[in-house]
Amino acid sequence: MAADPAHRDFGDPPAKAGTGSRTGTGPHGGGRAVGRWRRKSLRFRLTAVASAVLAVALVVSAYVMITVLGNALRDTIDESIYQRARDTVSLADAGRLPDEMTSPDGTLLQVIDGAGRITHTTTGTDRLVPLLDAEQRAAAIGEGEARFLDGKPYGIPHLLRVRVLSADRGQTVIAARSFSEVQTSISTAGNVLIVGTPLLLVLLAAASWVIIGGTLRPIAALRRGADEITDTARSRRLPVPEARDEVHSLATTLNAMLARLEKAGIRQQALVSDAAHELRSPLASIRLQLEVALGHPEGQDWRETAEGVLEDTMRLSRLAEDLLSLARLDERGGTPARGEPVELDQLVPQTVERYGEAVTVRIIGDPGGAPESGPAPAGGAVVDATGDATGGVSGGAGTPENGSRDTGGAVESRSITVTGDALDLGRVLVNLVDNALRHTFAPVVVELRTEGADAVLTVADDGPGIPEADRERVFDRFTRLDSSRSRDEGGAGLGLAIVRETVHAHGGAVHLEDASPGLRAVVRLPLS
Repeated sequence: MAADPAHRDFGDPPAKAGTGSRTGTGPHGGGRAVGRWRRKSLRFRLTAVASAVLAVALVVSAYVMITVLGNALRDTIDESIYQRARDTVSLADAGRLPDEMTSPDGTLLQVIDGAGRITHTTTGTDRLVPLLDAEQRAAAIGEGEARFLDGKPYGIPHLLRVRVLSADRGQTVIAARSFSEVQTSISTAGNVLIVGTPLLLVLLAAASWVIIGGTLRPIAALRRGADEITDTARSRRLPVPEARDEVHSLATTLNAMLARLEKAGIRQQALVSDAAHELRSPLASIRLQLEVALGHPEGQDWRETAEGVLEDTMRLSRLAEDLLSLARLDERGGTPARGEPVELDQLVPQTVERYGEAVTVRIIGDPGGAPESGPAPAGGAVVDATGDATGGVSGGAGTPENGSRDTGGAVESRSITVTGDALDLGRVLVNLVDNALRHTFAPVVVELRTEGADAVLTVADDGPGIPEADRERVFDRFTRLDSSRSRDEGGAGLGLAIVRETVHAHGGAVHLEDASPGLRAVVRLPLS
């Protein structure tokens, strides 16, 4: 009879997908376990992993040791009963078997004739029933190795290890020995391992906990040292452990990083402070001029006021441009904005063209060559390797241009090319020329030549010069010297700083030297 559909058992409702039991066996149980594991301390996790590995290694080692020990003891017994059986076979073949055989090592011996009767035995061995029947004896001889035999049916309360050898005249020799001593040895060793392995594991886990804790202690000291470093204690450093290990290298690297950050912070703070100081003067001047003009409008020359305000505004503009240039150099991390070929023998004349007769350019095409002695040519002239004026930035008729020289009717190019940013390198030259023009009496001399693998650009003036002790310091930001190079006659002290940062970004070097009289700025850039 069919079951009533109304009473049909449909079973339990299906479980919702993605749900698991509260025991953590569902899809999310593993994730929670992993999360709990990751929340544990590094010391705990390392110790747990080390202990687990040690536990597996100890268990495997114990199993291998017990197995090897049992096999070794069994082989020893097999070899012993085999030797006793061989000696007995030799005596049986020679017909010299004694009526009462003895065995100092406890080996049981039975000699059975061709009819299956026991003819000779050791003391205490059954003389009526062979340890193995005829079929078993034949199988044992065929196997050629010892086998196990339960001794209880024969009145022997031990497991026996039995070996059978055949002798002349159909005789058979059975040698047996108790296996209880091997079982006792294995049992004793197993009991020792059962007790000793957990103790050894606990000891090794404790040692791992201590050793790992000692290893991580310098890292904890680094963390505490990092917590103590604040904005008001930036000069502090992290503790460096005595051990020359990875933590020592990490601490040294972090301290070097902190030193760089501190230096950058001090440099930035000084830059902000100096910039604020520089901005305060023109702003105060503008404010004063406007307040005076507004306070006395009836007698004020508004054109003169506007010119004064414009001059201070231009000064603010130049300062903002210099600060922006330095910020961009710092942001690029000592690399030029572009890495394009720049022909200096074309860039230099084009850059100084704006100065007219105030600047003389000399481009020496031959490496290590020098222009001929004589007065500098008139306004902005370019002199080639022979010393002939080329009449401005372009060569005259019949004269090689840009330092080229005529070699039998053929023009040999002497292009001086470096890799970098043409705008930045032009800014370097402008800053050096502007600085020289503030202090020179005669035209500034700009010279470009090659020396080995370098392009050498020099800018010389005949002004008062700079003492040798201050020639490196003037490249620092916001640095000005005596009144001869004061704020009124010069800029904010950022021009030479921009020069040095830009030249270094292009892989070159810059320094100042005595021009006798005056000062010479020397820029070296690697040729392409």
